[in-house]
Amino acid sequence: MADVSKEAEGKISQLQMMEQSLQNLTTQKQQFQLQNTEVESALKEVDKVEEAYKIVGNILVLSKKVDLKKDLDSKKEILDLRIKNLEKQENQIRERTSKLQEEVMKELKNE
Repeated sequence: MADVSKEAEGKISQLQMMEQSLQNLTTQKQQFQLQNTEVESALKEVDKVEEAYKIVGNILVLSKKVDLKKDLDSKKEILDLRIKNLEKQENQIRERTSKLQEEVMKELKNE
């Protein structure tokens, strides 16, 4: 088994790259999920208060609740789409990884 074919080596290398891509996607997805949770929390808080402030640069600016809520809703929608897209990419990579692993295992058993 010390002599692994060049094709098998290439596939193993490809598997390693796919695993790294999967880890990167998972990290990105977690960051977007965290941001999404923060936006959801902010939306709940906006509903509870009479006056709302928005951070602009290093200062807080009084903002209309309606405008602030619209901005937060828009941001949440974008985050939801990004998360959905990353999940789709994750699933595609997982499927390709699974197929490639099967191919590599077959090749290694035949050697």
